[in-house]
Parts: sequence; structure tokens; C-alpha cells
Amino acid sequence: MTFGGLEKFTLIDYPGKIACVAYTIGCNFRCPYCHNPELVDETVETRITEEEFFDFLSERKRMLQGVVITGGEPTIHDDLLECLAKIKALGYLVKLDTNGTNPVMLHQAVEGGLVDYVAMDIKSPLCKYSATVARPVDIEAIQSSIDFLLLAPVEYEFRTTVIKGMHTKEDIEEIGKEIKGARKYFLQKFIPTKILNPQFIKKTTYSDAEFENFQKKLQLYVNYCGIR
Repeated sequence: MTFGGLEKFTLIDYPGKIACVAYTIGCNFRCPYCHNPELVDETVETRITEEEFFDFLSERKRMLQGVVITGGEPTIHDDLLECLAKIKALGYLVKLDTNGTNPVMLHQAVEGGLVDYVAMDIKSPLCKYSATVARPVDIEAIQSSIDFLLLAPVEYEFRTTVIKGMHTKEDIEEIGKEIKGARKYFLQKFIPTKILNPQFIKKTTYSDAEFENFQKKLQLYVNYCGIR
């Protein structure tokens, strides 16, 4: 597997762990607010070979606890599971970020003991998915991934990047209903920086007070709701 970027140190991306972040290239969604456009459209100039990546991990074994595999969308790559197995063989904890479109691979990763933490993006209520991600979506696949994680034997979280004008207050509550019983759900404030669709640079998110109201309402459906 070739990577499009490597963040060598992070205290944020893997909760409670000192980690690095590896970015896979390519995605099956085209979310207009995506902050990694060069990974999505595969124009990224940085290319890190698998050999270079594992040389780095071997050198950092005493410094890092975990590895975050994100994208793009990691599960579009047929060699992902093999890569995860090699990371685990080095003794690292593994966090996988995914959009949930490949429930079969997600099952295999979790049940094979290849991941320790999964973060799944919930883009919108299921009925609005295709419009939100600008691609046809297999909603049954998304639902399958949600259902699996709700009962999964690993740590997990669901998360939504919230954009005013794209996500209504009703949408946020509907997502809560669709992931009812989830251990952790995070609302992420949209920050207009480098994004796939330049027109979205003018978009905003909700106020702190509105996020707190979302949080209170969502706690009716999930065990914990956080704001990022």
C-alpha cells in the first residue's frame, strides 16, 4: 500500500494514545467539505511507500503506542487487512477511520483482531446520504456497519462534521436515532480551510450554544455525546 501522507506524532487522533497518522489515497465519496481534497482526487504529491512506512514504524516502536489509518477511505484498498496485520505484528494499537461503506472488510478487521479502535463518519441521516457525499451510496452497507459497531468488541465512535445549511437541527436528532445505543458520538465543528469544493469555504457551522443544545438532545439516544 502507498500512502499520501504521514503525520509522525499526534496526541489528538487516537484518544488517550501517542500515535502517528497514515493517510491512504483515494475515496469513494466526494464530500464537498472534505479537508483532504488531494487524497480524494488522488493529486497528492507526497507518496510514501509501504517499505518506508514500516521502516518508520520500526524505528518509533519505543516512542509511539498507536497507528491511525485514515484517508481518503482506507477500506477501498484490497491490501488494507494485510497492512493492518503487519502493523499489529510490530506491537502497535491500531485505530481505523472509515466511512462505513465496506462492512465486510470492517467485520474482517475487527473479528481478526487487526484493529483496536474504529471511528466511523456519519455524514448525514441515511435518507440524505447520496446528496451529502455527492455519490450514489449503498445505504444497506452503511446500516450494516452501524449495526456491527454497536455490538462490536472494540472501542468505537461515530462522528459527524456539522455544517449549517447542510445539516438541519432535525438531521442531527435523526442521526442520534439511527445510532441509538452508541457508546460515543462526536459532533465536529466545520472549519472552512482547504476543502474539496471551494464554494464551501463560505459555509459556517452552528454556535457553541446550539451545539450544546444538540448535545443535550442527543444524550437521549447515545451514551456519550462530545463536541470537537
